[in-house]
Amino acid sequence: MKEIRSAIAIDGPSGAGKSTLAKALAQKLGFLYVDTGAIYRTVGYFARCRGVDPGEEAAVKALFPDIHLDMTYSPDGLQHMILNGEDVTERIRLPEISLCASAVSAHPAVRAFLMEMQRDMARRYDVIMDGRDIGTVVLPDADVKIFLTAAPEARARRRCLELEQRGTPEPYEKVLREIEERDYNDSHRAAAPLRAAEDAVTVDTTHLTFDESRDALLRLIEERIGR
Repeated sequence: MKEIRSAIAIDGPSGAGKSTLAKALAQKLGFLYVDTGAIYRTVGYFARCRGVDPGEEAAVKALFPDIHLDMTYSPDGLQHMILNGEDVTERIRLPEISLCASAVSAHPAVRAFLMEMQRDMARRYDVIMDGRDIGTVVLPDADVKIFLTAAPEARARRRCLELEQRGTPEPYEKVLREIEERDYNDSHRAAAPLRAAEDAVTVDTTHLTFDESRDALLRLIEERIGR
């Protein structure tokens, strides 16, 4: 008898806390955490390294035969992105890669290229998957769908703190401008634009601490899947 897997989809704009919260929830529930944003960042990073404009779909598509992606996990649950045998986890988090990721993710060809990888993870494991279109496109039948959001200013402050902790600080005004630009690009793209699924529960974390946000999401998930 085929084992029934559970899938939790967490969508939302950049800097809403999706990755941090999803990883914490996955550890608590014993699920596999899949950061789809990191996958798109890796493709954007590769395009940049090859000198290809990430906004040119045909040029990015031509790179597909040279892109070999794998994911591994460290004991603390951190997802590592392996590009052509090399761990690029840290490099894809550089600020300039964010807009590259947004650009490549707008291409239908890129989304189709990566779709099966994401769905295969959900078939094989209990997953918490975060991104921009998980509940609407990638896992439309997910057991729980959450749309996580926060005010752009709050997201910019969090992103600045994260960058500072990584030793790559950026001015608040620049980070806010990039977040607003990415919000616009993600919500106005033709392919799978950022939006909440009709059956998603929207959670605004603007005025919530990390612990408050995690506990609110955990209660919601446990109510839906009985864990």
